[in-house]
Amino acid sequence: MESSGASYATAAHPRRLLTGFLSLDLCKELEFIHRSCATAGYRTGVLSTTLAHLSATGCSHLLLPFVKVRERLKEAVEEAFDCQFELFVEFTGLISWCKGASIGWHSDDNKPYLKQRDFSAVCYLNDQGKDFKGGTLRFQDGEPSSIAPVAGDVAIYTADYRNVHCVDEIIEGERLTLTLWFTRDSASDEDPKLLNFLSQALERNREGPFYPLPASDNMYLFTYNGSGFDLRCARARQLGYTFYYSTCSEKIPEDSFEMLSKPLFIGRGDEVFEKEFVSSMHALQVMQFYHWKASKAAKVRGTKGQAEQEFISRKHSYTQLVLSCDKELAESVLQCNCHVEMENLFSWDDFALAIENWERYTTEMRRKLSAFMPSWLSYQSIYYIDDPSELNECEK
Repeated sequence: MESSGASYATAAHPRRLLTGFLSLDLCKELEFIHRSCATAGYRTGVLSTTLAHLSATGCSHLLLPFVKVRERLKEAVEEAFDCQFELFVEFTGLISWCKGASIGWHSDDNKPYLKQRDFSAVCYLNDQGKDFKGGTLRFQDGEPSSIAPVAGDVAIYTADYRNVHCVDEIIEGERLTLTLWFTRDSASDEDPKLLNFLSQALERNREGPFYPLPASDNMYLFTYNGSGFDLRCARARQLGYTFYYSTCSEKIPEDSFEMLSKPLFIGRGDEVFEKEFVSSMHALQVMQFYHWKASKAAKVRGTKGQAEQEFISRKHSYTQLVLSCDKELAESVLQCNCHVEMENLFSWDDFALAIENWERYTTEMRRKLSAFMPSWLSYQSIYYIDDPSELNECEK
């Protein structure tokens, strides 16, 4: 995760571009988290995954991939702008801009309730031109005057009037960033608030399974010009899946979104995978995990064929869950027909293995989170513990 950077930290327009700051593997892991958990964001065409939201929806363990990044970014910002040991993280979140999203000229502290923000960091997780079109970051004055997003690069700059900027409209695809704001105001430090969320979440689910919990249905509703679609269904369809329920279930209304929070099945084409998932969010997280790892799984599989007992025909025991969503809007915004590219890689055998790997991934991160929490709570700070002796002390 070494990086190089071009420095433009002048007094007039303090900003800096750090190239290759994040590894591509980490970019993909953060993309998996966002595509599994995101809800409708703070403005039209924007989706958001905050650390508080992860804590509230049974995904507290998914904070761990953020921890080292936050530490390294804070150090980089303090060094670049000569404010060592002065900063706190005010906000950490994954933010994606979908087709049609843009923002005009502004500074990041341009509202009374944002005045605590001193520095901004925008980490690009995918590539302009390859993953989306549009979305260039432009500054009103100074150099660099514009930044084309490249996965792994990070733009850091002051959040005030010296760095007024805008983002061009997204023409196609989805522009994904990890965005952080830093503050000198200790009262605006997000860590104590996050630790409160985390401790409550872990207490509620101390002995239970590690399944993600759906938030309220309206948080997954993407709306545009009076129309809309459910993000959970759209994300599944984006990868070529459809939700099903057992014909043994009670009859439900076709327009019932409540079923997305109940046990269900997933299908692909004319096949339904016979494992029951506890909710659409559980299924979606496994889907996204599988597709994060799909190319590697295909290499391991080689010429091995599919095991047909892992799925059955939907005509026999399952009924497709039909919801009143604008499919054309979903296809336009998220390019929900892009799963065609994955067809040659797909295998139900690999998918079944992905469920086991997802469970191991989740269990290991929950173990680490539980080990870290006593130390985090003691210092009221979230930081990575890589000393085995310190970790052992935490687990006692």
